Amino acid sequence: MKVDTVCIIDDDPICVYGTKILLNHNNFVSANILVYEDGYEALTNLTSLLKSGQRMPDIILLDLNMPVMNGWQFLDKFQKLIFGNKPQVFIVSSHFDASEIEKGRSYELVRDFISKPLVSQNLKDIISMSKIAV
Repeated sequence: MKVDTVCIIDDDPICVYGTKILLNHNNFVSANILVYEDGYEALTNLTSLLKSGQRMPDIILLDLNMPVMNGWQFLDKFQKLIFGNKPQVFIVSSHFDASEIEKGRSYELVRDFISKPLVSQNLKDIISMSKIAV
């Protein structure tokens, strides 16, 4: 199973590096991996993609705790955009509690919560949940 584009929004370079290695090593991504260090950078660049008529990423791996604009702030603004293809958002964090999971369920785009660090099985599950066909 492969996806065209995965977007990683995370300020931790070690987690980003590890996730990119897993995606490439396991051949999950056939084209692009977009990486943004905070929600603001991601929102700005993804909005530009949308305005230029390009597809949104198939999957977004979103950290919650980031500088400038955190994951929740990103989701609040991102969900207001109008998409041709709606990305599947997976919140990837080292810690989340029941209230955050409940809050995440209020966002249509959020599919699930995944604990850091990601492992190959997490990515297989994400691809499977996303129901994205090659």
